[in-house]
Amino acid sequence: MPRIQLDEDVRSLSEFKAKAGSFIEKVRKTKRPIVLTQNGKSAAVLIDVAEYESLLEKLELLTEIRIAEEQIERGEFLDHEAAKMKVLEKIKV
Repeated sequence: MPRIQLDEDVRSLSEFKAKAGSFIEKVRKTKRPIVLTQNGKSAAVLIDVAEYESLLEKLELLTEIRIAEEQIERGEFLDHEAAKMKVLEKIKV
């Protein structure tokens, strides 16, 4: 995901309300998120749908890796031969 440019990508909620269409178009075009502020504090982030989906996929993969590492630490894994036999059993080759 492209990095936020503070001088361009941090906007007030009132400005967003007035220019929502142009904000959405900017996010689609640049792929950079826009941070919306309310009362001078960050309140929300507007992000392109494809970028959001990509973040979710990465988060899911990292979560699966963490779970696998924990399983390995507990000794809950199959060696290559055992895994191969289990797969072959399922496809009955």
